Amino acid sequence: MTEKTVLIEISRLTKVYGTGQAAMEALKGIDLRIDEREFVAVMGPSGSGKSTFMNILGGLDTETSGAYRFRGVVVGQLTRNQRARLRRYYLGFVFQGFNLLNRTSALENVELPLIYRGLPTRVRREKAMRALETVGLAQWKSHTPGELSGGQQQRVAIARAIVTEPAVLFADEPTGNLDRSRSREIMDLLVELNGRRGLTVVMVTHDPDTAGYAGRVVRFVDGLIESDEPNGRVS
Repeated sequence: MTEKTVLIEISRLTKVYGTGQAAMEALKGIDLRIDEREFVAVMGPSGSGKSTFMNILGGLDTETSGAYRFRGVVVGQLTRNQRARLRRYYLGFVFQGFNLLNRTSALENVELPLIYRGLPTRVRREKAMRALETVGLAQWKSHTPGELSGGQQQRVAIARAIVTEPAVLFADEPTGNLDRSRSREIMDLLVELNGRRGLTVVMVTHDPDTAGYAGRVVRFVDGLIESDEPNGRVS
């Protein structure tokens, strides 16, 4: 049996917004481990703490107490520039609203993270084309988002997220703006990226059918993890 490698480790993590009587405890001391190559769905009602949790994992917010370790590094002790570097080189993000540049081609949208890395044009173009091929959109490389369906736009967004070859993909309601058929296509793609390519996926969703594609489901309630269970699918 292959030994599992810890990617993300959360220890007694809390997050408090405000002070005094106005203080609101969004996370109340949670513990969680996510190994490389896992596909984890995060669920919970509004106000349960799942969005705060994902913001901390993505380096967009910091905990009040406890620790978040990414490959053994305590993220809360990093400087702002170091957290930006973590996001740029190790984390990929996909959102419900796609967040594509409307007047820019699919290929140019996918290239964007590589521009921030300072890669030369030829290298950027080659990597972006490979990412579009991975999501099945190479033939649509010159189309702008307005010329693509919602499912195709999300595929471009996924290509943009994986073009940097991140260690983990954070997906926030990735099928929230799609119909059932397009949602299945996107989830099949995420399963393929996880299973065949070994990409760790952490996904927030409110939809049980979408969560069913994950290998593990973590449910948040009132700032605590209510349950953490395998989902029947092997990542």
